[in-house]
Amino acid sequence: METPQHASFSALVVDDDPGVRQSLRLCLEADGGRVLGVGASLAALEALERGRFDVILLDLWLGSESGLDAIPDMLRRQPGAAIIVITAFATFDSAVDAMKRGAKDYLPKPFTPEQVRLAVRRALEGQQLERQLRDAEVRLREAGADDDFFETESPTFWNVMKQAARVAAADVPVLLRGESGTGKNVMARWLWQHGPRASGPFVSVNCPSLSRELMTSTLFGHKRGAFTGATNDAAGKVQEAEGGVLFLDEVGDLTLEAQAGLLRFLNDRTYERVGEAKERHADVRLVAATNRGLEDDVKAGRFREDLLFRLNVLSLVMTPLRERREDLSALSAHYLARAKVRQNRSDLLLSSGAERAIRGYGWPGNLRELRNAIERGVILSPGPSIEPEDLGVPAITEGASAGTTSPAEITIGGDVSLDALEREHIARVIARSTTLEAAAKLLGIDSTTLQRKRKRYGLA
Repeated sequence: METPQHASFSALVVDDDPGVRQSLRLCLEADGGRVLGVGASLAALEALERGRFDVILLDLWLGSESGLDAIPDMLRRQPGAAIIVITAFATFDSAVDAMKRGAKDYLPKPFTPEQVRLAVRRALEGQQLERQLRDAEVRLREAGADDDFFETESPTFWNVMKQAARVAAADVPVLLRGESGTGKNVMARWLWQHGPRASGPFVSVNCPSLSRELMTSTLFGHKRGAFTGATNDAAGKVQEAEGGVLFLDEVGDLTLEAQAGLLRFLNDRTYERVGEAKERHADVRLVAATNRGLEDDVKAGRFREDLLFRLNVLSLVMTPLRERREDLSALSAHYLARAKVRQNRSDLLLSSGAERAIRGYGWPGNLRELRNAIERGVILSPGPSIEPEDLGVPAITEGASAGTTSPAEITIGGDVSLDALEREHIARVIARSTTLEAAAKLLGIDSTTLQRKRKRYGLA
């Protein structure tokens, strides 16, 4: 009997009784599920290798073997699956043991169809809540809760947003282009939240942070023993993003090997884990971002032309902050409100001088530089208002005390110490870099040295 073509969830039933498997399948299919039944733990593990399941209904005893012993292997293969243990021999101890091993619920036999449906619905609702909380945490951490980013008085950015609304509705790859700090990661999340996959996961991968050796396995997963250090099977980011959106930040940094795997995935939705020949399928929308001219990378042999064609089905060019100056006041107010909460300085305001300085500066680091400058001002301001010198960006000279050297006055060859010059240079590089690792690379030092210098200069 065929399962529904557009199931709302997928379930794996693991029970050695064919009658129980049949009754559970009929029960869950009536509730919109796509159901597969198997009779042994080995068959269950093989099924988990082949496809993704939201819920696993697992019998406590599978013949002479304990179903509980299979839970760790199941969760290693699919960490997000909700396991519901079912048994005709329910005891308090076995229920506690099941939960300790990672099960989400425990359902004694005999049970009614409604009890089964309620247990599965609870598991699915729990998954959705966990995903929402995780996404909210990541959004706050990575994007700084930049909801006001999309409210604009700029005609240029307004046109971008009109185009973005159409792009969000199309379930095809998207390439976000633009300078560093223009909000490409924030736009990627907006496209996810306003697109057809909003109920699915959003998985973000910062490509520059991946080691070249592990880049392919990070994206597509690996088998145990595939390489040194591969002590367990691992699902890749593609599988984690099943049913949702996979965001590749700075996609131009992918190795040619990873590019080849990504091209295959975009062409036919199939991929292979490192160390195995088994073909896998995934239903994922890809959003990629770059601050580089990928066409130049194609000419230099660093990026595949056929992959660029597949990524560039739809493209959005993010507006630099210097071209949306109409939004500077609103964005500054938003970042200030967020920073005040984080630093517990609710009474702090921007002085009129600081506001003029913000409007007069070019912001080459775009939104990220503006956000970091205001955060710095909130931390360093000794009084009730943030003054221009508290922001620590070039061309801000108002409010500097006579006879002192403010960051704005530091120039190469001027009357300034090497320490002051180094401190300001490091502060500016950090302000416009996506990560500390990227800042360290630009500065030509390792991350440990950068951390030490941050502590020395009070930049931590």
